[in-house]
Order: sequence, then C-alpha cells, then structure tokens
Amino acid sequence: MTLVTKSSYVDGAFIPLGSSADILENRNPSHPGEVVERFERAGQVLTEQAIAAARRAQPAWARSNPQQRADALDFIGTEILARREELATLLAREEGKVVREALGEVDRAGRSFKFYAQEALRAEGEKYQSVRQDVAIDVFSQPLGVVGIIAPWNFPIAIPAWKIAPALCFGNCVVFKPAELVPSSAWALAEIISRAGLPAGVFNMLIGPGRSVGDTIIRSPLVDGISFTGSEHTGRQIARLAAEGMKKVQLEMGGKNPLIVLDDADLEQAVEVALNGSFYSTGQRCTASSRVIVTAGIHDAFVARLAERTRALQVGDALQAGTDIGPVVDSRQLEQNLSYVAAGLEQGAKLECGGERIDSPAGAYFFTPALFTEVTAGMRIYREEIFGPVLSVLKVRDYEEAFTAAEDTAFGLSAGIVTTSLRHAEHFKRHSSAGMVMVNLPTAGVDYHVPFGGNGASSLGSREQGTHARQFFTRVKTTYQLA
Repeated sequence: MTLVTKSSYVDGAFIPLGSSADILENRNPSHPGEVVERFERAGQVLTEQAIAAARRAQPAWARSNPQQRADALDFIGTEILARREELATLLAREEGKVVREALGEVDRAGRSFKFYAQEALRAEGEKYQSVRQDVAIDVFSQPLGVVGIIAPWNFPIAIPAWKIAPALCFGNCVVFKPAELVPSSAWALAEIISRAGLPAGVFNMLIGPGRSVGDTIIRSPLVDGISFTGSEHTGRQIARLAAEGMKKVQLEMGGKNPLIVLDDADLEQAVEVALNGSFYSTGQRCTASSRVIVTAGIHDAFVARLAERTRALQVGDALQAGTDIGPVVDSRQLEQNLSYVAAGLEQGAKLECGGERIDSPAGAYFFTPALFTEVTAGMRIYREEIFGPVLSVLKVRDYEEAFTAAEDTAFGLSAGIVTTSLRHAEHFKRHSSAGMVMVNLPTAGVDYHVPFGGNGASSLGSREQGTHARQFFTRVKTTYQLA
C-alpha cells in the first residue's frame, strides 16, 4: 500500500511542500522495517510563516468569547475519546508503548482537553481596596501571547495535550513542534484540532528537526513563551536563549527518581510498586523509579521477589496480547541502555537479571528490564538518568539513611516510599525535595487535573496541568481607577 505523505499545519491548512521536501519516515520500533507513515519535514521558512500567522491571530483570539474556546476544546476532547482505540494503536505502532498503556495515554489526552473546556469558563479576578481614598483596584489575567510548545517522544499525545489545551483555553496562539520520532500521534491530534472551529493561525503544528524548527521557535521575537519537555541538556540551552529574548519559559527536564522501601512495607505491594514505576512504559518516563533504596531488614526478600517478577515480564510487540514491556523507542535508545548496563558491570554492580537485547526476526528494539544490586551511590547507573528499564537497588540501614540517599540528587521530580509507618510516610511527604511524592504508589502515574512538575534540575518555571497551568499561560495585570 502506498503511503500518503503528510505535511505540517500552518495558518489553518496543511501545507504540502512538494517534490523538494525532505521526507521523514516514521518507523515501528516493534518492526523497524515497517514505515508507519511518511511526513514532509518543515524548515525555518515554514516555521517563520507559522509564527507570523500565530502573531496575526493572537489579538482576536485573546478577546474571544470563553464559550467559543470551551466548545472548541470540548470538541477536541470528545473526538479523542471517541477514537481511543484507533489512536492508541497508532501510538503503540510509532512509540512502542503496549496497547493498555497507550489507551490510558489517549484517555488522558482527551480528558485534558475536556478539563480545560470547563476551565475556559472559570474567569478569575480579584478586587482590592486601595490604601488611598476613593481608588479601586482590579487584578486579572491576560493571555501570554504566542506560545511555542516543544514536546518529547515518550508521551506523544498526552504531553502535547496537556500543553496545547491550557494554552488555547487561556487565549494564547500555539506553534507546536512534536518530536520527530513520533509525528503520527501529533499529526492525528492536529487534524482533530483543525476541525474544532479555531480561527486560522490560532494553532500551528510543524514536523521537523530541532535545529531548524525548534531553534526558530525559541529565537523568534514574535514568540512570548516556550513550554518544553525533554532532556536537561536541551532544557538548559532553551533557558539561556529564552533569557536573552526575555521569554517566559516552562521546562520539564527529567529525573532520577528514588523509591524508598522500608522494613515494615508489605513485600508484595513494594515489589508491585517498584516493578510498575521502574519498568512499565519500558522505563521511558521522566517519573520512573530508576533507583530503589531498600532498608536492610527487607532487602534480600525484596530483591529475590523483584528479580522473580522481573524475569517473568513478557517483552515483545507492543500490539501483541500478553506483552508487558514493548520495545525501546529506537536503536539509539537501545544502545544507550546497553552502554549503561556495561557501565554498571564495569563499576562493580551485580546484574541480577535482564539487561540484554532480544533478537527478533524483525530486528525489533527489544530489551529485557535490568535489575542491579550491590550498587553504590557513586555509580553512573545510580546517578544518571538512563531513560530506560534499568533499575539500581541501594541497600541502607534505616529510614534516616534512606531519606538522605533519596535526597542525594540534582533532580527533584518524583519520589516515593513504601511503608506502613504513618510517621515515616508523613515525614517523607513533608520533607522530600521532589515536586511530587507518592506513598505506597509508583513514582510514575499522575492525574491530569492537578499540578505536575518538580524542583532542582528537573523543572524550571510554573507547574503544568490543572488550574496551576494558568500561571504560565497568562500575565497578571493590576489596574487602578479613581472611584
């Protein structure tokens, strides 16, 4: 079957570039020889056109009726949910997430748009009495303006949704760049948005490389803010460029998330929490628990049971029934996982199980989840974000040592504890420096209607999601009037 080559969405239309276009082939990591879809790559010129279109559309969209915005967002959310199976299958084919997880991600994307459909109707404002006689003060928010949204590959529809929905909700125009590894979900989302009744230029989507599309968005003087999720290295570069351009930034840049398991924990619960948080979604979550800190009394039993459960995980085709862990996203990520396994062994850690590539006739990027013990705090596998299913277990004496170890990181996104002690749970909730804390739950797995974000090297700027998204996507204005 001949695949139709798809294009970027700019100023209310999908813009074909013709025979001169550079073509991107989106491949299935479960079957790398299979091309899911083909796309024309946008470059600097088309990106500048999209930014200009957004700037032209911005004044009218900022003044738009909140019901218009609510209806458009509700339309988008409703269609995403109605097509959940189709979109989940597409997501699994291009990213490698197993179908049950892909369905959950699609649901989250749809629910995000539905949430902000309601939020569009909740206008906020404050009135103050001035310290001066007969002066009235009003404080209210206005749209930020034109927002550049740069999304990662690991959640190809949910993360764009939780950025695009609030941006539109609060009256901003959007220039969206998805990751080149996962253009199909982004294109499908853009196609739905294109039929939601938005004026031309309000939403734009560009498929292309960061060195041209992303860089143009970040450097453009017509862009007022950047919302980015991706690597710490890229996030720091964006922060520097945004500061030069006096742009508002919202950066989510990953983590090295700790999970503490105490002696009093329920063993089966602790193992399930660690297994889920560390290995599901092939470990390709910024909130994954990549280091588990276990007190001495439960350590041996925990490791034995976790190794048993890890070996039993079925690694295979993301679309195949019974698969627990799909492929890693591409060959580069696979090689990175393997290099970290080698580094762990070289530095003296013990590989309890996994850490190997599984050969397949299709050349799939299958990798068995790796469990390391006898880890020390200085090892690379313990300190660096791997972004794959590679878990390090650190043995400690007690809660106090576990807490100190959990805090020993530059990151601060998510952290968890498994315990039956109310005292230790409450202490950890209150004193952990992570932006999100889980008690007897996996470190990965958050709701769409509450704040998302971390501290330290994990995040910069105001929180994403929920009502707190207003803080990034709006500006505060204070007005005074003689009564």
